[in-house]
Amino acid sequence: MTVRLSALYAYPLKSGRAVPLNAAEVVRTGLRDDRRWMVVDRRGRFRSQREDPRLGRITPTLHAEQLRLSAPGLPDLDLPRPPTPAREVAVTVWNDPVTAWSCGRSADEWIGRVLGEGHRLVVFPPDGARRVDPAYAHADDRVAFADGYPFHLIGSASLDELNRQLDAPLEMVRFRPNLVASGAAPYAEDGWTRIRIGEVAFRVAKPCARCVVPTLHPDTLEAGPEPLRTLNRTRKRGGNVLFGQNLLHDGVGTLRVGDDVTVLDTP
Repeated sequence: MTVRLSALYAYPLKSGRAVPLNAAEVVRTGLRDDRRWMVVDRRGRFRSQREDPRLGRITPTLHAEQLRLSAPGLPDLDLPRPPTPAREVAVTVWNDPVTAWSCGRSADEWIGRVLGEGHRLVVFPPDGARRVDPAYAHADDRVAFADGYPFHLIGSASLDELNRQLDAPLEMVRFRPNLVASGAAPYAEDGWTRIRIGEVAFRVAKPCARCVVPTLHPDTLEAGPEPLRTLNRTRKRGGNVLFGQNLLHDGVGTLRVGDDVTVLDTP
């Protein structure tokens, strides 16, 4: 059985739309451009589609020297990539205090036109360092603005198995993975503890507990009962609905669609 990386996604703006990639550089915090920009409220607390599905209207596009954000009815917003040093601001991701850089007044005005007055746009500094939950990580593991872990992996056969139980199939992007592995059995990733993708090794930290975001239609942003209704019946463990795995990486390198996925260790 040959398992390969069949899709690769970054989410430059936390809770914005996905950017499919053919190749991506892995840095200390994960994919170079993954969850590097984020919307915060007046208090500096992060915003996500859980509270405001309108974030799903924002489409990021990566260019050589800029990130472009697009939203219906607005001119595009271009931001420097990599970011240039700017005023430091204190923000919060869940319970983690993080030092970010302001993206400036024009960026705040633009995001305010999408989500309402009082929202601001910030960026993770290139040398920023946010620790991963020490209950599952090594002391030197770091992440940017992702919820908790640098990488999220789902097996394509796992989604196929879920879709067989649904009246209407769902797209993989609903679950917002970074890595999609094809060629393994359904839910094979539940039994992996260490893997290698191309030139990068990963530790499987813990299963991904699902929130309401996969219930949002990617185009209309309307919520429906699935997939949580079915997953509550088939994938509930200890009070959480589990689908996919959170990963930590050992070292840096480049990932490419088509790379072999090698299982190095199982429980």
